[in-house]
This record gives sequence, structure tokens and C-alpha cells, in this order.
Amino acid sequence: MRPLTDDETKVFFEKLTKYIGRNIVHLIDRPDEPYCFRLQKDRVYYVSESIMRKTTAIGRQNLISLGVCFGKFTKTGKFRMHITALPSLAQYAKYKVWVKPNGEMPFLYGNHVVKAHIGRVTEDMPEHQGVVIFNMADVPLGFGVSARSTVDMRKVDPTGIAVFHQADNGEYLREEDALF
Repeated sequence: MRPLTDDETKVFFEKLTKYIGRNIVHLIDRPDEPYCFRLQKDRVYYVSESIMRKTTAIGRQNLISLGVCFGKFTKTGKFRMHITALPSLAQYAKYKVWVKPNGEMPFLYGNHVVKAHIGRVTEDMPEHQGVVIFNMADVPLGFGVSARSTVDMRKVDPTGIAVFHQADNGEYLREEDALF
């Protein structure tokens, strides 16, 4: 377990900024206690500093997980967000999309969100920006990348893709071996 290097921090924060914007400050400077990001076996964990200090007594080989896994670095140096980061992303999301009940299951099975399934969208959402997907009862289902801006989304046909799928709650079942 070690702190992120400058290059890793830059790549990680760029990806996180796509989803929560300047709200990254709220993740690190919390009023209850300070939190930090740590790297363990190419995975980035969000953990309180008090728990992080207590885990220094555990060897690296014996430590499986620590705090909330936000994602992992690929072998090429890119960062891929995991579904385990969804509660933090949903809390501070800059752009949100709400899907109708008939669009929940297709999204949870790993499909993109089409325009016919969208119930509401936050205003002024740009194209290719990170969004968090909610159902109509404000329960976070996953996250993705907007395929079109809010203005262009109104003009597209009902079968056109509105949000590209990145991760959803169904991954807990589909990829339970690869998450940790």
C-alpha cells in the first residue's frame, strides 16, 4: 500500500473530474475525518487516514482490500473506474440521468441507455461527459459517458444511444471474481 505517484494522481483525478467535477475537494477534505487515496496491487482505494495507519502492521501480500475500491490502473497506465465507487460518485455527481422503469433492466444487464428509456436529464450536459445513472426513485444504478449533449439528445430518435454504459450494479453478480 502506497500513495499515488504524481502521474498516477493526474490520471486518476482527470478520470474522477469527468464524473464529479470540482467536488473532488469534498472527498478529501471531509468534516468528520481526513480521507486519502492509496494504491494496492494496481487498485486505488479511498480510505480514512486512521484506518490507513492501522494497516501498516499488515504485510502487503496479506492485505486484500482496504476502504472503498475506486478502480484500477490498466497495464497501459489508464484508469478504469469500478462500480464500487458508485456511492461516492452518486453523492457528488455533476451530471445525472434518470431512467424509466422499463430502462432499468437493460442497463443493469450491461446495455447502453437509449433515449426512449430516459426520464430526466440534468440541464446543460455536454457530450462525452461522465454521468451517473439513477432510477426514477433516485437509487443509483451505475455510471457512463454521455453520447450526446442535452440539446442534441432531444433531437435524436428514440432508439438512439444517449449514454454509453461504463459500469452498473449488475457487475456485482456478473464480475464478482474480478472486482477484488
